[in-house]
Amino acid sequence: MADTPQEPGASQRLAAEAVGTMLLLAAVVGSGVMGERLAAGNVALALLANTFATGAALVALILTFGPVSGAHFNPAVTLAMSLCARFPRREIAGYVTAQILGALAGVALAHLMFELPVISVSRHPRTGAGQLLSEFVAAFGLLSVICATAASRPSSVPFAVGAYITAAYWFTASTSFANPAVTLARCLSDTFTGIRPSDVPGFVLAQILGAAAATGFCSWLQAGAFASRSRTANPPGEDGIASGREHRS
Repeated sequence: MADTPQEPGASQRLAAEAVGTMLLLAAVVGSGVMGERLAAGNVALALLANTFATGAALVALILTFGPVSGAHFNPAVTLAMSLCARFPRREIAGYVTAQILGALAGVALAHLMFELPVISVSRHPRTGAGQLLSEFVAAFGLLSVICATAASRPSSVPFAVGAYITAAYWFTASTSFANPAVTLARCLSDTFTGIRPSDVPGFVLAQILGAAAATGFCSWLQAGAFASRSRTANPPGEDGIASGREHRS
């Protein structure tokens, strides 16, 4: 008889979140530094390089660490999954701590690879109503993509997330941070992808509000979809095991 695969333990899940977030930040910050150096002052070209590297890294990292920890890499995602009863609340603190520490380590790693100071406080201003609205939209869209795709096509989540972030880099004025841990870490990088520390609280608040709005919206959408499927799939008076399992998922 074949051995039954064991579920990853708590330490393994936290390590996956920390290392995955670290590599994500190394990709974000490192590709920003490389793009800026090679673009010879062409900001659009530097952003294009930063965009493709980030989107590709997201797909690869979610595919890699998803089976272990769910590959949240984002406190807003962890909180949203908890609100949807897809993630135990007792693990929120551990996940968020691992994500923040991993993000900080990723910034330091990128700096070391490019022979920059390990920590350099950003002077890059990102402020104004348009930037805050952009972060709300970026987080709302990201969580909508994750929640809806996870419910209908779980295997497509890595590609959907990578595609959305790649697009959102260009259609939002803020270049789509959409992640409180990423935002906090990037204030310690005075590079192409940095954000001034004084602008971090506004970004984080907008991201949390956007994620909360998306969570409520998707829950409402999926509740309606389930009710519609139940009416068509089950005759009156029948409530099969399949429909109950679908409701819990």
